Amino acid sequence: MEKLSSQNRLEYYKISTFIFLYFFTWSASIGLFAIWLGQKANLSGTVIGTVFAVNGIFAVILKPIYGYILDKIGMSKCLLYFVVGVSALMAPFFIYVYQPLLLSHTMLGIIVGAIYLSFAWYAGVAACESYADRYSRLNGMEFGQIRMWGSLGWAVASSFSGLLFNLSPAYNFIMGSVASIIMLVVLISLKVNTNSVYASEVLTKEKIAPADVYALLRSGKFWAFCMYVAGVAWMMFIAEQQFSRYFVTFFEDVHQGNALFGYLGTVQSGIEFVMYMFIPLVVNYIGAKRGLLIVGAVVGARLIISGLCDSHLLISVLKPLYGLEICLLLVSVFKYIAEHFDKRVNATMYLLGYQAMLYVGNVVVSSPAGILYDRIGFEKTYILMGSIALLFTVISAFTLSACRTQRNRPAALNVAENNAAK
Repeated sequence: MEKLSSQNRLEYYKISTFIFLYFFTWSASIGLFAIWLGQKANLSGTVIGTVFAVNGIFAVILKPIYGYILDKIGMSKCLLYFVVGVSALMAPFFIYVYQPLLLSHTMLGIIVGAIYLSFAWYAGVAACESYADRYSRLNGMEFGQIRMWGSLGWAVASSFSGLLFNLSPAYNFIMGSVASIIMLVVLISLKVNTNSVYASEVLTKEKIAPADVYALLRSGKFWAFCMYVAGVAWMMFIAEQQFSRYFVTFFEDVHQGNALFGYLGTVQSGIEFVMYMFIPLVVNYIGAKRGLLIVGAVVGARLIISGLCDSHLLISVLKPLYGLEICLLLVSVFKYIAEHFDKRVNATMYLLGYQAMLYVGNVVVSSPAGILYDRIGFEKTYILMGSIALLFTVISAFTLSACRTQRNRPAALNVAENNAAK
């Protein structure tokens, strides 16, 4: 970071603090979400699958809208102010609205919860990450070295979220609301320099129009990328939704499983934090496509082994590998989009082609996955999902657009990114 000016270094600390706090609040609410639904809202595996499916429906609707707004308003922080404001309502919502509705009027509670969670996190996190990516490129920074602080925020919250959960989930929600208020103060202080030397590479005077979205939807590159997301990322994230329920089955005492799962979440986020320092440089060298293919291979192997293991020690070792997967996936996705799609639609592409597609998976696969968990067990379901991930990885090797590594990218862009990485 020594190549950054003193002002840019200060803004790096601010945007990194913002991302840290955002993931801290998200971890407080979502980290043990499936366990909360099962133990506190008394929902079965099938109904929990339905919760994630309905969440996915609203996220799929909202994410493209968030993406279009981001491309339309450029570097304005208005959308982020809205997301932070909604997240600050975490405690009163979960305690006084969401849980009572799930217990008394389950379907209504599922719908209301899906709307809130999409505004604050399921679509909100995509908006925050997309803005951070654009902000990093505008200021000669590396997105991965900002996003790593989000992993640290998740790790810090996870380190004691399991213990707080055993006392009362309300403590987690209150902690998240307080962190959101601090996050709002940081966001207000964040300065945006649209006259930076990188502005021409990041921003465009031609704002996005509906025709640009239609053109994106007609692009073969767009659908090839979506196929990868459907085959690999769907399996990766949907398997993670109820992994906590599978994990605690390896322990005689469910409270011990809850606490250890929180600790492993800390280890996982720690791995993410460390890997974000190096993964951007690796992906710059091997190319975004190869990064995506490596993710598919690791996801497939981890899920299959998870289904085959019969030891709490092995499952505990496998769980943190998700940190490596998410880091490599996210960095590769942003770089792939920057390499192969028009900068006018960068945010739309990320929130529509990647984030919204993820939640199409929630709609299509979450409920059937919940049924499979109940009928054939977690073990066989994970083996099936891992096999699907490996199959689509092989297909994507032929359908994704070719890599552009440091050897064949524009020289000016290479110099700028090398300086940012330093």
